[in-house]
Amino acid sequence: MGPEGAGDVRGGRRARFAEILRFALVGGVNTGTFFGCYLLLHPWMPYFAAYSLAFLLSMIGSFFLNTYFTYRTRPTWKKFALFPLTNVTNYLVQSVGLYALVTWAGMDDRIAPLVAAVVAIPFTYLISQRILVPRGTDRPSAAPDPSGPTGQAGSTGPGSETDERHPSRLA
Repeated sequence: MGPEGAGDVRGGRRARFAEILRFALVGGVNTGTFFGCYLLLHPWMPYFAAYSLAFLLSMIGSFFLNTYFTYRTRPTWKKFALFPLTNVTNYLVQSVGLYALVTWAGMDDRIAPLVAAVVAIPFTYLISQRILVPRGTDRPSAAPDPSGPTGQAGSTGPGSETDERHPSRLA
């Protein structure tokens, strides 16, 4: 492999590392949002109900932060509908962890959600990338989505997307 190929590999690694850093940043913001909502809701409802509602609210924020900022792709109704599937594993891992930490380990129910969330991070990254990044394109220069940004086949012209991934307006 010549010098050009080596640069491509290093550039790809840098892009992946930057994406993982953005994911971690979004995860930190999302965790803070989740935990803040959980603490606000916890006095008025059982811990698991507060956990579930806080999880739902933070998941909506996570969708938009991950599409625009982490993966630099546009949100669509299809992705929004599929995004909860990426969080099913996250929710299950965290829920089982929360239950086990509170019930079996006797951990404080105000701290246990944070510990359970840490365990779920690698699962969330891999699954969210799979849903939010178009197939066959894990880097910018994606093939166009045949349904276009509005979900209508053959959508072209001003305002349509011919490249799913783009630099984020947030970055």
